[in-house]
Amino acid sequence: MTVSWHRFFSTDRILSVRRARGERDLCLVVEDTEQGQALVRRDVPRGTDLPLPSDVGDPGEAILSADGAWVLSLHDDNGSEVGHVWATSVDGTERRDLTPDLAPYTLRGIDTARHGDGIVITAAAPDGFSLWHVHRSGSSAPRRLFTSPHEAWNGLISADGHIASIDTTDHNPGVRRFAVTVVATDTGAVLGRLTDGPEAPVRAVRFSPVLGDGRLLVSTERTGHARPCVWDPADGSRIDVDAPHLRGDLVALDWSDDGSRILLVHVDEGLHRVLEFDLRSRTLTAVAHPTGAYFEPDVAAAHLNQWASHYAADGRIRLLHQRFDQPLTVLHVDRATGEAPAADPPADLAPGVRATSYTVHSTDGTPLQLWVCRPPDADGPLPLVLNLHGGPNLVSVDSYNPQAQAWVAAGVAYASLNYRGSVTFGRRFREGFIGSIGDRELEDIESAVRRLVADGIADAGRVFVTGASYGGFLSLLSAGRLPKLFAGAMAFVPMADWVTAYDDMNPALRAAWKAFFGAAPDLDPDRYRRSSPITYVEAVRAPVWIVQATHDTRTPPKQAYAYAKALQRAGGDVRIDWFSGGHETSSRRQEIDDQQQMMDLVQAALRGEPWSRGPVEPPSGQGSA
Repeated sequence: MTVSWHRFFSTDRILSVRRARGERDLCLVVEDTEQGQALVRRDVPRGTDLPLPSDVGDPGEAILSADGAWVLSLHDDNGSEVGHVWATSVDGTERRDLTPDLAPYTLRGIDTARHGDGIVITAAAPDGFSLWHVHRSGSSAPRRLFTSPHEAWNGLISADGHIASIDTTDHNPGVRRFAVTVVATDTGAVLGRLTDGPEAPVRAVRFSPVLGDGRLLVSTERTGHARPCVWDPADGSRIDVDAPHLRGDLVALDWSDDGSRILLVHVDEGLHRVLEFDLRSRTLTAVAHPTGAYFEPDVAAAHLNQWASHYAADGRIRLLHQRFDQPLTVLHVDRATGEAPAADPPADLAPGVRATSYTVHSTDGTPLQLWVCRPPDADGPLPLVLNLHGGPNLVSVDSYNPQAQAWVAAGVAYASLNYRGSVTFGRRFREGFIGSIGDRELEDIESAVRRLVADGIADAGRVFVTGASYGGFLSLLSAGRLPKLFAGAMAFVPMADWVTAYDDMNPALRAAWKAFFGAAPDLDPDRYRRSSPITYVEAVRAPVWIVQATHDTRTPPKQAYAYAKALQRAGGDVRIDWFSGGHETSSRRQEIDDQQQMMDLVQAALRGEPWSRGPVEPPSGQGSA
């Protein structure tokens, strides 16, 4: 029986569950609904849900106050990611700008104390990166605890609100290898720094939940792979979970309310295995669970993870579980049996196909991880869509993927590549793209496609490439520098011209790309031009579709329009469509429309029909860019 692919998108599902920092087991649930993303405050012990107002700000960055009475989130201009953090009461009757006198900023971290109303906000603005201490009640003016012209992210605050941390790069300017700086919230005085040297980044995860305990759970990379560490800034002591018997990253997610246990996920070749470390006995124990993903890292955002497993207030492990064919479900580990009973997926969810993990070797022998979905009854090579995730310091995990399921339901194979630059594969892999933006990634992309063709999964000449943000950039770059490899490129909010985009980016992104390239474009324009898809429009042979946002400050609209115009002048088959908003897709309706459009374009290309609908146009009301 044929399954309509629309059902993979139309089922309401949970996108994230974030526990509030307070003692009560209150969670902020982010849901995907027909009307868009919605927030719900869940009181777990009571089993009650409170829908929250729709105008509380960006759901992806929102958190609950410690007492669960307020939602804290960035309010910006139509998704521009530049604005102010506001506090909104859960009933919507009160709201307050927490930083009314600050210039608009991009949010790079937000955290609340477990006790009291202290909050820290990490802001990126034209004057640099700053850590601000604010009070939800507005009882005192915001206090700047730390500032630097160099990248500084992920501000956290202790349970009692007396100390705060921020991940800094002052010790190694221009290189995204963080150290952790701890400061007093009353004076801003530096209380301690944790660095493992210029080659080994350290990132903070969470302060101890215990009142008066200033220890900080961090992630270190002394071995080249992530390992957890509990560090006490008061005396410099540390407990390192070295786990030499494990290869790959060991990612720290959370610690229990009594401060005795740490929740970890071992990532080996992209596969997740949940573990728990007992700080008293210094033992590492495996946690029983189904196969799938248990967290998804984020980058350039207010949180370390888009969603992540964590501890419940009663000490149980609350596993957030996904697979390519199964949306997020919540599993609780039974302490008596050590088992996590499987949860049922939504009743109206269309049956999907699980992904298979492949290991592919790049040109220089570097192993790459590749997810592949294929129609179960298909025989022989098929048309294939290769997805490239954004970031670049993101990763494709075994999480629910309605796009993949839609392609498979339509008889098209699907693959998602973790190219060099992806996280959870160690520092060398994560930094493998730096200094030569696009070169190593294209080697990885070409190697993946050739493997898919050689294995009889993909039909050479009928392979399409797609991605969003940095994945969109790589899609366009592939069309110009690997013109014989793809039958079409479909790029969402892509970077197409680094030189033109630089001045239009928000300050946080400018700092990041200056570090990745090794210089600003005015000092080394040739390096930026070499990595820009617009440089290669004369070589493009496949049709190109671009979807671009009007208020995007990560991949600004002017540079995308410039690429489309240049490709059209070069005789290319190109189409650009606009949507009102920022860097993220604005609604489920748009996701469905985009998927339908991609399917129509792929079929048109297979029939030899063009994608262009005439001269490319700028966004409405902006004239010629």
